[in-house]
Amino acid sequence: MEAIVKSFFFHTGRYFLMMRQVFSKPEKFGVYKKEFFHEVDNLGLNSLPIIAIISFFMGAVITIQAAYGFTSPWVPIYAVGFTARQSMILEFSPTMVSLILAGKVGSNIASEIGTMRVTEQIDALEIMGVNSRAFLILPKIAAFTLINPFLILISMFLGVIGGWIMGVITHVVTSYQYQTGIQYQFDPGNVTYALIKATVFAFIIASVSAYHGYYTDGGSLEVGRSSTKAVVYCSILILVFNFLLTQLLL
Repeated sequence: MEAIVKSFFFHTGRYFLMMRQVFSKPEKFGVYKKEFFHEVDNLGLNSLPIIAIISFFMGAVITIQAAYGFTSPWVPIYAVGFTARQSMILEFSPTMVSLILAGKVGSNIASEIGTMRVTEQIDALEIMGVNSRAFLILPKIAAFTLINPFLILISMFLGVIGGWIMGVITHVVTSYQYQTGIQYQFDPGNVTYALIKATVFAFIIASVSAYHGYYTDGGSLEVGRSSTKAVVYCSILILVFNFLLTQLLL
């Protein structure tokens, strides 16, 4: 138990010390700008296909399950659309999609930086006087923190659309009933809540994955272990912060 506590405080302290170096003043803004747009494409836009597919069919599944679950005559059928909307906005899109991205984006960041560490590219940057932490990590954090809320918005939209299309095709709900449900008691504050969570989760994914990649020690085998650790710890922190943010914001 004592070793676990020591390890926790060691990694927590080293993480915050790394973050202080990451957010120090950049040497050349032009280089960082180029890297920023590269990471927007690499981490954000390349994740769009998997987000679109998962969100569309998850919205369809939620709709069908809700339709067959509301068997009471006291529950109006338009509640199917209401349930699909609330499920996508409040929980699935910001949290479940972020957990999926923790696997895709997190492992990508950790393995990329970890490979640079074991091949001594980071050491070469340090010898040249470059702040390797800021140069390698800051564009990733900035790009993913910026682009993730837009990905979550797309996920919400496609989830609701997927529920509408598949609900009508399978005849579990009519188009009018579903549209009535998604408009019923709509609160824009729920979208704001979801986007705040998406931004926090994006920062966690990018920074924690970069931490594990940056401090990879060993050979190529350790790169794989760092990627695994990054995904595991990102997932745990997303669930913890999901609880905390829900308590604070709702």
